[in-house]
Amino acid sequence: MDDAKQPRRDFLFLATGAFAAIGVVAVAKPMLAHLAPAADSLHMPSLEVDLSKIEEGVQVVVTYRGRPVAIRHRTPAEIKAAQDDDQADMIQPETDQERLRPKPDGTYDSRFLVLYPKCTHMGMFVVGELGDFNGWACPSHGGQFDTSGRSRKGPAPRNLDVPDYFWLSDTSIILREKTALGRLQAKQL
Repeated sequence: MDDAKQPRRDFLFLATGAFAAIGVVAVAKPMLAHLAPAADSLHMPSLEVDLSKIEEGVQVVVTYRGRPVAIRHRTPAEIKAAQDDDQADMIQPETDQERLRPKPDGTYDSRFLVLYPKCTHMGMFVVGELGDFNGWACPSHGGQFDTSGRSRKGPAPRNLDVPDYFWLSDTSIILREKTALGRLQAKQL
């Protein structure tokens, strides 16, 4: 090969590689941006949910700050099963009432359970009304949760997480970011 053509060939290789890299970034950036949560959902300071529209025995999933939040209107049988199991052997002991938030008057409405429907083992979505305890089950690794979202069997190290929420009235709740300011604002409502 001629030594005079070598610098030119090196330049062409570098230029081709640079254009290829720019092309990959130009294609990949919009694709990855499409997978991210919507910008408006990440900055949403609160989300009000009308519970009167959720029928008994139905679970509704809303998105708050890019995360799914399940709200289940439990049947009397599901509530009884959860309360009867309060003293059962559990991975993370917690009573059914401890997983609920009090209303402004200090009472608890055990009909509505609010939680993140993601397994605490590896973050997979759990499926409702399944498993040995008729609560939630993780189809990936076999985690079993009861009708209060408590981890009862399998690899999940703790109960399904409960987001911060506050009762606005007998029929509506508000999901809020877990901050001291949020707690202060919720007490003022």
